[in-house]
Amino acid sequence: MPEAQITIGGRTFEVACQAGEEPYLRSAAGLLDVEASALVSQIGRMPEARMLLMAGLMLADKTAGLEERLRAANAELEELRGAPIAPPERIEVPVIPPQVTDTLAELAARAEALAGAIEEKAAG
Repeated sequence: MPEAQITIGGRTFEVACQAGEEPYLRSAAGLLDVEASALVSQIGRMPEARMLLMAGLMLADKTAGLEERLRAANAELEELRGAPIAPPERIEVPVIPPQVTDTLAELAARAEALAGAIEEKAAG
């Protein structure tokens, strides 16, 4: 069984764990160290057992809050999954009648013809 050195609240501990679980142990120890370091900086030196107990309780409090938020989020997700799906919004796009398109093309052709005639007179 591998052993790992972890530091919590400025104190080093030798801890045994299952093979392959060292990263999880170090991650958990890091979380505990954050809480213990905050305690030590606020209160100062305290007995090891009390520091570990208080840090563990602070982590448990945070975990309980996160679990409650997770339950609420899961309940909301289930509620949304069960809600009826709103029908898609219908948007109507006006269709331009072919006569308008033809008339605009005719007007454009006339305007080009007029522009060409004006250019010829101006050049000539």
